[in-house]
Amino acid sequence: MGGPSAEREVSLSTGRGCVDALREAGFSTIEIDAGPDLAERLAEAKPDVVFNALHGRWGEDGCVQGLLEWLRLPYTHSGVLASALAMDKERAKDAFRAEGLPVMESRLATRDEVEAGHVLPPPYVVKPYNEGSSVGVYIVAEGANAPPKLGAEMPERVMVEAFAPGRELTTMVMGERGALGVTDIITDGWYDYDAKYKEGGSRHEVPAAIPAEIGAACRDYAERAHRVIGCRGVTRTDFRWDESRGLDGLVLLEINTQPGMTPTSLVPEQAAWAGIGFPELCTWLVEDASCDR
Repeated sequence: MGGPSAEREVSLSTGRGCVDALREAGFSTIEIDAGPDLAERLAEAKPDVVFNALHGRWGEDGCVQGLLEWLRLPYTHSGVLASALAMDKERAKDAFRAEGLPVMESRLATRDEVEAGHVLPPPYVVKPYNEGSSVGVYIVAEGANAPPKLGAEMPERVMVEAFAPGRELTTMVMGERGALGVTDIITDGWYDYDAKYKEGGSRHEVPAAIPAEIGAACRDYAERAHRVIGCRGVTRTDFRWDESRGLDGLVLLEINTQPGMTPTSLVPEQAAWAGIGFPELCTWLVEDASCDR
């Protein structure tokens, strides 16, 4: 848990919640705040399984997964390749396109290119291509005269993506069990970092009040995304749905290989709706752990 990424605080919250759930389920746990001495601490602890509660770079992008493979320690969630591919948003979208899944137009650009002029016609979104939790997201509104000025937190290369209007939907996939359901995320504005993690930042409607055709498509797309990336364990796939366009208005935004498991997170909430308690979910993740990449 923890680690050095921009999502450190979310990871600490996820870690604490999972520790409590695992202890309630009868497991003996050791908490490690991941740092430069992680390999040494793991070698000393000799765990049966590593529950990976890290988020963002280094913990979710294949780096820690590679370390755990080297140490031959079974770990939860996706392996090296799936983790790296899912975190690289543009390459993940290439895989989705090849699978026939609907995604928005996008391209990678440098900071200088983004600040020099509109890379895509407004409205569009600028975001890091390898971060999560809506860290460093800029929305350029329709009719905007000037391109955005990016903050120091943004990397040298970013993704510029056409803005997808509509409702925010998300679907959890739980291994071979498949997609559990669809959640409608309701906010007063953009579903940003605060809306995701602050109490009262958003309201979640489970199951989403959407047509059966849209619900079935979300579940199908989420399972196919999980499969084409090569994921295991639990994933969460995010969508935007422009209801004025019916099925044509449903687009896949991204897949999360290590979705948040904080008190306000979507995966525990969707699992509970499906009759799976949080300790049961964490137990399943431990039992699903592997070190076969």
